[in-house]
Amino acid sequence: MAGAIEATGSTTRRLRSGRPQRRDGAARSLGVPYIVRNIPAYDILGEDSLVRIERTAERILAEVGIEFRDDPVALDHWRRAGAKIDGARVTFEPGMLQAIVRSAPAQFTQHARNPARSVEIGGRNVVFSPAYGSPFVMDLDQGRRYGTIEDFRNLIKLAQSSPWLHHSGGTICEPVDLPVNKRHLDMVYSHIKYSDRAFMGSITAEKRAEDSIEMARILFGADFVDRNCVILGNVNVNSPLVWDGTMTKSLRAYARANQAAVVVPFILGGAMGPVTNAGAIAQSYAETLAGCALTQLERKGAPVIFGNFLSSMSLRSGSPTFGTPEPAIGSMVVGQLARRLGLPLRCAGNFSNSKRPDAQAMQEGVMSMLSAVHCGANFILHSAGFVDGLLAMSYEKFVMDADFCGALHSYLAGVVVDDNTLAMDAFLEVGPGNHFLGCDHTMRNYQTAFWDSAVSDNEPFEKWAEQGETDMALRANRQWKKTLAEYEPPPLDVAIDEALTDYVSRRKSEMPDAWY
Repeated sequence: MAGAIEATGSTTRRLRSGRPQRRDGAARSLGVPYIVRNIPAYDILGEDSLVRIERTAERILAEVGIEFRDDPVALDHWRRAGAKIDGARVTFEPGMLQAIVRSAPAQFTQHARNPARSVEIGGRNVVFSPAYGSPFVMDLDQGRRYGTIEDFRNLIKLAQSSPWLHHSGGTICEPVDLPVNKRHLDMVYSHIKYSDRAFMGSITAEKRAEDSIEMARILFGADFVDRNCVILGNVNVNSPLVWDGTMTKSLRAYARANQAAVVVPFILGGAMGPVTNAGAIAQSYAETLAGCALTQLERKGAPVIFGNFLSSMSLRSGSPTFGTPEPAIGSMVVGQLARRLGLPLRCAGNFSNSKRPDAQAMQEGVMSMLSAVHCGANFILHSAGFVDGLLAMSYEKFVMDADFCGALHSYLAGVVVDDNTLAMDAFLEVGPGNHFLGCDHTMRNYQTAFWDSAVSDNEPFEKWAEQGETDMALRANRQWKKTLAEYEPPPLDVAIDEALTDYVSRRKSEMPDAWY
């Protein structure tokens, strides 16, 4: 073990750990805006190994290069910065991109419409956000089906209602019942209407990114948006080593508006990158670094998040696999590299290839989610709902994953050592051979001592049997229905709501429906 980033505790940080002040439901619903971690992020590689990965990435950038397709403005940026251009292929001198990204902030605030829900991204802060991008949804009642705008809104409501999630997310599922060229308007409006947390916008076309930002300007005010981050755009590299114009134009749209792009390669080992971890990490480092640098050429000082999505595959069938150990441990190295750059990190999440909210789903999810926690990720997309290799969002797994995020609040709080937690007064009161249940120390601390799951069963076997022998998936099914039935939308200023609906209506009227 090469070392670790040290973490210190404080009263404020412990309050942000997410432990409820009381054990009743009202206290739990308060939640926290984000976590300030009180355990270290772990450095698993020594200096020599990290330098070798960085130098390999530099060779990829200098000797192979990256193609920037269908975006002449991006090529102009690179030309002015001193990169070598050969058609769409760009090569970079060693150290060039690292120098460019130094202007990006190491930490920034993403403001929510409810200021109490704003999140800090970077440093020792951790933000949990729902899964993103699935065309299908599923639940125990209706099975797997295409997502609709109703599903999209339901999932926003579940995220808003969870005390353990901090962000509304983005494309929680694709509402395929709406035209492709217009659905982003309903999606962004739904995030604003049904949640008062920070959210993400569209990236599937430059104009859709600009629509998302313009709706944020209606919500927050144009001057505020120009000075502050209020919306994120999650852009993906077309690995290996290609940035296509759809993504770079959207990336630049967010950057020039001073909004944060989340720059993420998706490397399926053996297909879009090497099967070996070190090579895939070097590739992802090169691809992500180039995207992060492009944001700074568009607008120096714009916030950006260094993202990563390592994945493996079944070499027997060619099928993607998720929640496996190799990408999980690879995420630990990505965390070290991001910290060396001084950039906020998005990495890993609650991944699973299971087709149901079952033991496989939770086993794989825990493997990948713990890697996100230990690698030092600041923004953890895919924290809840991910099944079927991200092809589907599960209502039940959403509830189960959000519950697990609650456990991680306590896990990230670490171990507090002070007079109260050392409990010497309890030892003096109880003495040998007696129990601690009724002592003063227990009575002072019992409400906050342990995290309490909302969907686990801890009752005796007989009571569990009498109540129907339910498993966690069925309990989660009942829980999401109860949550939606009790959901109340956060208040939204009437004038802002009208301005948003007017904008959506006007933009929809300006173009015919398109389903591709």
